[in-house]
Amino acid sequence: MKITVDFEECLKDSPRFRATIEEVEGDVCELESKLDKLVKLCIGMIDAGKAYNAANKQFVNGIRELAQQSTRDEVIESSLTKFAESLQEMINYHTILFDQAQRSIKTQLQTFVKDDLRKFKEAKKQFDKVSEEKEAALIKNAQAPRNKQHEVEEATNILTATRKCFRHIVLDYVLQINVLQSKRRSEILKSMLSFMYAHLTFFHQGYDLFSELQPLMKQLGGQLDQLVVDAAKEKRDMEQKHSTIQQKDFSHDDTKLEYNVDADNGIAMEGYLFKRASNAFKTWNRRWFSIQNNQLVYQKKFKDNPTVVVEDLRLCTVKHCEDIERRFCFEVVSPTKSCMMQADSEKLRQAWIKAVQNSIATAFRDKGDDGEKLDRKSSTSTGSLDSGGEPKERSLKGESALQKVLAIPGNACCCDCGQPDPRWASINLGITLCIQCSGIHRSLGVHFSKVRSLTLDTWEPELLKLMCELGNKVINEIYEARREELGARKPQPGDPRHEVEAYIKAKYVDRRFVRRPSDEELRNKVVTLSKQEKRLSSSSEHLPPRPPPPTPKLRPGSNVSGQTAVASGLEARRDSLFCPDELDSLFSYFDTSSKLRSIKSADSGIQNSADGSREMLANTPSNNSLADADAAESPPMPMPATLPPPSPCKEMVFYEPKEYSPGLQLYWASCARSLPDMAEALAHGAEVNWVNTEDDKRTPLIMAVQGGSLVTCEFLLQNAANVNQQDTQGRGPLHHATMLGHTGQVCLFLKRGANQNAADIDEKTPLAIAVEAANADIVTLLRLAKMNEEMREAEGPYSQSGDETYQDIFQDFTHMASNDPDKLNRYQQYDPQRP
Repeated sequence: MKITVDFEECLKDSPRFRATIEEVEGDVCELESKLDKLVKLCIGMIDAGKAYNAANKQFVNGIRELAQQSTRDEVIESSLTKFAESLQEMINYHTILFDQAQRSIKTQLQTFVKDDLRKFKEAKKQFDKVSEEKEAALIKNAQAPRNKQHEVEEATNILTATRKCFRHIVLDYVLQINVLQSKRRSEILKSMLSFMYAHLTFFHQGYDLFSELQPLMKQLGGQLDQLVVDAAKEKRDMEQKHSTIQQKDFSHDDTKLEYNVDADNGIAMEGYLFKRASNAFKTWNRRWFSIQNNQLVYQKKFKDNPTVVVEDLRLCTVKHCEDIERRFCFEVVSPTKSCMMQADSEKLRQAWIKAVQNSIATAFRDKGDDGEKLDRKSSTSTGSLDSGGEPKERSLKGESALQKVLAIPGNACCCDCGQPDPRWASINLGITLCIQCSGIHRSLGVHFSKVRSLTLDTWEPELLKLMCELGNKVINEIYEARREELGARKPQPGDPRHEVEAYIKAKYVDRRFVRRPSDEELRNKVVTLSKQEKRLSSSSEHLPPRPPPPTPKLRPGSNVSGQTAVASGLEARRDSLFCPDELDSLFSYFDTSSKLRSIKSADSGIQNSADGSREMLANTPSNNSLADADAAESPPMPMPATLPPPSPCKEMVFYEPKEYSPGLQLYWASCARSLPDMAEALAHGAEVNWVNTEDDKRTPLIMAVQGGSLVTCEFLLQNAANVNQQDTQGRGPLHHATMLGHTGQVCLFLKRGANQNAADIDEKTPLAIAVEAANADIVTLLRLAKMNEEMREAEGPYSQSGDETYQDIFQDFTHMASNDPDKLNRYQQYDPQRP
């Protein structure tokens, strides 16, 4: 309730004023009590939260320990490690939340109670004191006798002075009351709003974190279903085996112990025997004996190093022992010592004696063959079961991405606050961030910044190359160009969150520190980029010529139109990355998959689509699939002496535009493959889908295709470029990538949702262009993407990931396009005018 005391009323010191003052004082007293209680509850909540975080950390450490214990199971280890890292991130978010609660509730409200309420109490004391003095002066003035002039004057003077002091004090007191009533609203709401924003950020970060973790959880959920089925099957098999073995007769199992000199592990024979000690007590101990490397050894425990009883069996003999009290005993005698042993039965004793005799004979037979002797040598332990080869290489995708990105200049510290060793990144800006700044970037929205973890997420190769092309140093030169000029202070590690948030919004949202270029500077930049593009285009003309392809031969029985289509594309044809057998098995897989899915789907067209896919690839010319044909039916086409190398960018004619704009800079920078200039153009306000009306309405993404760089395409797509925007010829980026034979870009656009059914003004789809150009790699990608899309539609509207084989193939192409692009540059550009 808002209570305001009138200044005029206070000078009258009326009963209304006194009643209002009494009400205010009661309200302030109650407010102080409520605020003290709230602060104490906040302290209790923070303490409980810290205890929760401590317990949660122990729980996460337990998960990590369980993951380390499960190193033999890669699925469990990697999954638990990923979960532990995600839970650790949530603990960090909780810590930030409690810190914000302490700052916004505890510190801020305590400051309000200690400062403002204290001032109110001090003003109240002065007011009460002067009120008493005024009351006394009034009484004294009233009691002064009329005939005593000096007492009257004294009382009057005192009353006048007291009233003057009262007016001064009461005005200050009323001012303090009104200020307190006004400030209490802002302080309480400011504190609670800051606390609620902290919760909003916490839940937003948690949602984003688990949204990134959701694909892994879904994948594990699918695997768990199969694991449950496999476990039930294994349980039935084990129960059946248990029942079968239980019904066997074990009375003669001791006869199965046989000597095998050619055993894989080098152990010719092994089993339990009692051994008589050589001490004075002659005690008998049960030990695990084995014959290996022409030696007789025993172990007490599996992990113990074997104790050698006889070093060389060629120098010993073995005999029965019937002169002692125990049964089934035999003795192995060497020149230096003897060893008395006892088997569990007579048959086992005979088997061991025979094994020792055979080992002696084998040792003499192999005396001169040291090589074979070494080959049969086993490990020092009889337990060769745990020597299962090299351990599997652990996946280090997150750590590898972290090392590569942090190696870029400036990336070792947070781009915005300088916090060392950042673990987060903004993929559309190409910068590294600390956890606090990453949370602020998330709150900006994905249209400003897309945040990803450097350790928790799996990084695609083209995205990793994008991060390595930019970096904190490059971006800060753009977004902080005028920071020092404007006198803005850059945040430091440990600064309050609201200060860092204000700086980041000014930097990326308002772009307050970006230096706006003049018209002349913009013109020079555009001209420079166009010249740089021309140099890149002309550089491919000096490449060494490639050897001519083999003379094409047409398949017998093919129709004339098919021969013409095959011959027209053969000039640029080279071996596909897929051999014919691979293609046949691959499409057979998709045929089978689609048939299995078509049982559940009412649409039977998927089956025909898969068959048509193989037929289309069969019509794609291949050196391995062309047979001899009659020269009279189809004369061979003339072949060029050399194949021209693929040009990274079609010949562009730079003309003087009507006006220079950041969009035009982005346009030419995309073709010139200059990511810093592209980032600068976007910072200057360039529209990522800017259309050049003077050049067939082409977009920067189409120009990036012309430039031949996969990374520039990825940068534009991460900054919300439209992958299906067409030029005046009706051709989108996928059309242009197919015409230029850029397989890596085709793969990228298909992954980003490009529409491969779109036709240009000549009614040609990307698939038709790829078939006409005889580019088998792109044909394969387009057909596989088409069939995968059809299978997902057949599975229903809730299908998410598509076929795993499709995912694997596209992942292989992605890695090849990013790490070894020369393997994909094997085709001539498509020429629509070619006969």
